[in-house]
Amino acid sequence: MRFFSGFGFANEWILFKDFLDRGEYTVAGFSYGAQKALRYALELCRKGERIQKLQLLSPAYFNGLPRSIKQKEIVNFAKNPGTYMRFFYKKALYPATIDMKPFIKEPTLAELKELLFFEWRGEELQELRDGKVEIEIYLGELDKIVDASKAHQFFKEYGVSYLIKGVGHLLR
Repeated sequence: MRFFSGFGFANEWILFKDFLDRGEYTVAGFSYGAQKALRYALELCRKGERIQKLQLLSPAYFNGLPRSIKQKEIVNFAKNPGTYMRFFYKKALYPATIDMKPFIKEPTLAELKELLFFEWRGEELQELRDGKVEIEIYLGELDKIVDASKAHQFFKEYGVSYLIKGVGHLLR
């Protein structure tokens, strides 16, 4: 399995071990890492390399979010990254209560821009499905980072999408 970490996270795959298929031909990613996982899976598929499953854990889905809100996030991060990330981690953690210290990584402004302006495209997900790639999506109904309901509506067209009750962005 190849795993891609979320924005401001490192080694958090352990938090998702109950969801992850650790097979050799599985690509998985959490949040921002789900965007990276999609790109990597498409690259493998287009090269004709074997990929069996793509797992998207709380994919960072901001399609349709106004540009002004995205710009505001960027400005707030640029002004004070530490304060921004403390608030971000608080939202990501909700409603779970775990020690985040082992999973924290300092992100960059460029990563935040890439995260916010990424557009999920149905034709890319369909390309993977046409290539016989299984797509699984896991979303928490209490997510305070993304609109899980909108994300679920989008992703269920391209794979098996689970909207898990009572959990947030970390699927806890």
